[in-house]
Amino acid sequence: MTPSLTERMERLQIHESDLVEKFVHGSGSGGQKINKTASRVYLRHIPTAIEIQCQESRSRDKNREIARERLCDRIEKKRKDEWLKKARTRAKARYRKRKPSAATKAKMRQAKTYRSDKKKNRQKVSG
Repeated sequence: MTPSLTERMERLQIHESDLVEKFVHGSGSGGQKINKTASRVYLRHIPTAIEIQCQESRSRDKNREIARERLCDRIEKKRKDEWLKKARTRAKARYRKRKPSAATKAKMRQAKTYRSDKKKNRQKVSG
C-alpha cells in the first residue's frame, strides 16, 4: 500500500482488523488465466457493512490497493452525506424559527382585516 493510502485509512479510522478480505476467481474475458487465478479481491468493512469487489488489474496486490481506495471513497461519501443531511436539518430549523418579514406581516394583517370585515357584514343591522 502507498503511504498516502495508509494515511487516508488512518484519518478515516479504518483499521486492517476491521476488514474481511477474500480472494475469489475472476469472471469475464481472459480465458484460462482468469479462471485459474484468484486475483479478484472481495473486501468487507465490518463496522459499516460496506462491501467492495475489485478486478481491475491482473495483479492481486494492485486490486487490494484499488479496493481499499474505493472503500475510503465510499466511507468519505457516506460521512459527507450524513454531514449534509444534518446541515439541511439545522437550516430547516433555522428557517422555521425566523421572524416573518414586514411584507409578510402586512399581508397577514390585510387578510385579518378582510376576514373581520366579512364577519362584520354578516351581523344583523340594528336600527
